[in-house]
Amino acid sequence: MNTVVLMKRVVVRADEIVLVDAPVPRPLPGEALVEMTVSGVCGSDTHAAHGRHPFVPLPYFPGHEVVGIVRELGADTSLVSVGDRVTVEPTLPCWTCKMCRTERSNLCENLRFFGCGYEQGGMADFFTVPANRLHVVPAELSDLQAALIEPLATPVHAVRLSGGVREKAVVIIGAGTIGLLVLAAARHAGARTIVMTDMLASKRERAARLGADAVVDATGPDPVTEILAALGESADVVFDCVAIQSTLDQAIQLASRAGTVMIVGVPARAVLVPLPQVQDHQLRIQGSATYLPEDYAEAIEIIRSGEIRVDDFVTSRFPLTEVAEAFAASSGGEEVKVVVTR
Repeated sequence: MNTVVLMKRVVVRADEIVLVDAPVPRPLPGEALVEMTVSGVCGSDTHAAHGRHPFVPLPYFPGHEVVGIVRELGADTSLVSVGDRVTVEPTLPCWTCKMCRTERSNLCENLRFFGCGYEQGGMADFFTVPANRLHVVPAELSDLQAALIEPLATPVHAVRLSGGVREKAVVIIGAGTIGLLVLAAARHAGARTIVMTDMLASKRERAARLGADAVVDATGPDPVTEILAALGESADVVFDCVAIQSTLDQAIQLASRAGTVMIVGVPARAVLVPLPQVQDHQLRIQGSATYLPEDYAEAIEIIRSGEIRVDDFVTSRFPLTEVAEAFAASSGGEEVKVVVTR
C-alpha cells in the first residue's frame, strides 16, 4: 500500500492566505519535481488576493516568481537534471495555436499560467512543472538574485516591444517594483534620459538613487508640465506601470508625436482613450504581456553584470509559515520586493 507523503502549500482565499496540507505531486512525463527555495510576492499576487486582478479568480495557488532545486524527473525528461537550480518561466502555452506557431507563446490562445489560476504554484514545499518552462540558474547567482529574473523579464520584454530606447527620452509612471525594474532595463538598453513619477516620496527617493535622471511627485498640481520640464522634451516612450485612467491620460499627454505608450501595469478595469489625439499625433499604444525565453536570457545577463543589486530590490524576507505577513507587507506600499523562503 502506497503511503501518501504530505507537504505544505499556500492557498489564497477571499478572506485569508493560509498554508494547507497537500500530497507531494509526482512528475508526469516531460515534467520535473522542484523543491522551492525562494518565491517572490508579485504585485499581481496582492491584487488577486484583494480581488482586483482581472484574470486570477479566487481561490488560487500563488508563486510564479520561484526558484528551486530539481528533485525528480518524469519519464522522457532531459532538458534539466536532478540537482539543477532553476527558475520557472510560468507561462504554460499549448504550443499548437497561431500565437505559439509564430513564436509568440506568451500570447498563446489557450495560455495557462503557473502560480496564477493554475492548479499549482511555487509557494509550496514542492511543485511539478513542464521541464521546458525551467531555466537553469547560473552558479554565480544567489537564490535572491535568481528570484529577480522573472520580474525583470517583464520590463525587458516591454523595452524590447517599445522598439528600443537607445538615445531616447523615457518616462516611467510608477516607481514600484516593476517601474524600478523598467528603469534598470531601460538604462541597460541605452536610454538617454529617464524621468520617473510616483505618489510616495520614499519610492521617488529610491528611483533617484537607482539611476533616474529626475523624479516627479505624481500628486503635484501639474505633474505633466513638471515631467516635461525635467525631461527637456516630449517623451519618445512612456512606460505606464500603473495603468489606471489618470496615468494613461498623463502618458498620452507626455508622449511626443509618433511616440509610444507602453502599458506594463495590469489594469484592474477598462479606461477611456482620447482617440482623436492618438490618431492626430500618430501615437502607438502598445500592451506588453509577460515575456519570452529571450527576455529571460537578457534578464539573467543584466543581473549577472551587477547592474541590479539584491539589496536595492529585496526589502523583506519571510518564511513560508509567515506567508500571510509577507502578503501584508507587499500590499503596504513601502516594500519593493518581498520574498518567501523555505
